[in-house]
Amino acid sequence: MPAPTGTAPRSACAGRPRTDSGEDAAQRGGPHEGGLTMAAGLFVLVVLVTLGITFWAGRRSRAAEDFYAAGRDFSPMQNGFAISGDYMSAASFLGVTGLIALYGYDGLLYTIGFMVAWLLVLMLVAELVRNCGRYTLADVLTLRMRQRPVRVAAGVSGIVVSLLYLLGQMVGAGTLVSLLLNLHSSAARTGAIVGVGVLMVVYVTVGGMTATTWIQIVKCVLLLGGTVLLTALVLLRFHGDVGSLMRSAAQGSGQGKAYLLPGLRFGHGLTEQLDFVSLGLALVLGTAGLPHILARFYTVPTARAARRSAVWAIGLVGAFYLMTIVLGLGAAAVIGAPAIKAANSAGNTAVPQLAESLGGTVLFGLTSAVAFATILAVVAGLTMASSASFAHDLWAHAFRHPDEEPPSERQEVTVARIAAVVIGGVAIVLSLYAQKLNVATLVGLAFAVAASANLPALLFTLFWGRFTTRGAAWAIWGGLIPALVLVVFSPVVSGNAAAVFPNAHFDWFPLQNPGLVSMPCGFLAGWLGTVTSRVRAEADAFAELEVRALTGAGAV
Repeated sequence: MPAPTGTAPRSACAGRPRTDSGEDAAQRGGPHEGGLTMAAGLFVLVVLVTLGITFWAGRRSRAAEDFYAAGRDFSPMQNGFAISGDYMSAASFLGVTGLIALYGYDGLLYTIGFMVAWLLVLMLVAELVRNCGRYTLADVLTLRMRQRPVRVAAGVSGIVVSLLYLLGQMVGAGTLVSLLLNLHSSAARTGAIVGVGVLMVVYVTVGGMTATTWIQIVKCVLLLGGTVLLTALVLLRFHGDVGSLMRSAAQGSGQGKAYLLPGLRFGHGLTEQLDFVSLGLALVLGTAGLPHILARFYTVPTARAARRSAVWAIGLVGAFYLMTIVLGLGAAAVIGAPAIKAANSAGNTAVPQLAESLGGTVLFGLTSAVAFATILAVVAGLTMASSASFAHDLWAHAFRHPDEEPPSERQEVTVARIAAVVIGGVAIVLSLYAQKLNVATLVGLAFAVAASANLPALLFTLFWGRFTTRGAAWAIWGGLIPALVLVVFSPVVSGNAAAVFPNAHFDWFPLQNPGLVSMPCGFLAGWLGTVTSRVRAEADAFAELEVRALTGAGAV
């Protein structure tokens, strides 16, 4: 087939994407034999560098503040890069790009949702959380509430959200390594998942937040550099003509003009449209409730620094997601949707395939190494947040009798490290059952749970003077439980070939993302718990929180 107008001829690796058999396409899903050594070497280099950072930082993590908040001495620019590194996950680099390549317009929803979400974080959350909290979300919520019920709810929610997010990263790791080694067996993906799980446990248990932050900074620089290079190559291939790129992408998708219109992924029926709205709300609102993102604001010394960190993150994240649009369209145009689906039905391999087509095995190896660094950095941040939720919120506060002597910082950090090992093991086991799912879909579920459970409690605490302890606990449980129940009974878990259990059929909830139902449940439960509470909120406590939130007086 001749090259589209305005493009250079396709390479042998990318040619004939619409006529090859699925078997041939799958064979082109990995690098040539001569590139395996170089690509594997880059993987090893990434691992060695991150481990070096970890052991260097481990010598500096003594007190709880060092382990949880990296001593609070990172600059706004450094923290902005770290936040971006934490946020731009495998779901973005692999999953979102794959969704754009396969579904065109409908795949853009993820990009728009991820970008817009940061405006909410900047305007409503960043400064206030930094002034009111110490290490976790529960620190903010309990500033004017009773400790035990709120910390139990917030701690459990933090662990659940982090685990859901971890699933997407681990699945991305399995896909990436199996593609790199051209091994498409479940054993290869399982080995990759276990390997990443072991590494993330080492990062957290040895280096704490300091190591996690530096790994995220390095990852952000690598990811942005790799994305800029790939974007430039795609635009050069089409001589800077975006219109030609879009037309070629529509042709390569096999869907024609429908590729550039709504409906390929979410359809045109009422159920599909509601799923579209549900996912959009989850992505926009969920970021402000993600534990690993909120924890990043504690690594800077002041609220002003937290706000400036968010500004840096908006710029970096915005630039990155604009480039993912070009990469998704480029993958559809150069590789073609049939070849992408043949390599991975969820589209998670679109970027590595595009890199190999544009730059051969060298660029394929570089891109795969960048994606691997992306996964390592994000899983470290997520494990750090979940272990902090257990050790700081549950073990050190909620599980202790009020008259019992509080644990020492050394004991708390030790428990956090043990929790990281256990959570890593749980994440590995759960990831083995989710290997067929798109990583962006998995992360979308984490956003929905965060928006349903954490966000209502956080906003009510900061802005509603009548909000009570019962309201805070009910808001979290009232959003968390419905979200998880709806996910279990959704098409993500059963009822279709791409589900976790394809042969089972208990998918009575029609939407893939529960946010449209579970988010109102969280807000409604918080309001209902407050108005039915016999113990009224203390006006003085809310006034004290307002002063601290707005001025920083008394902030840690």
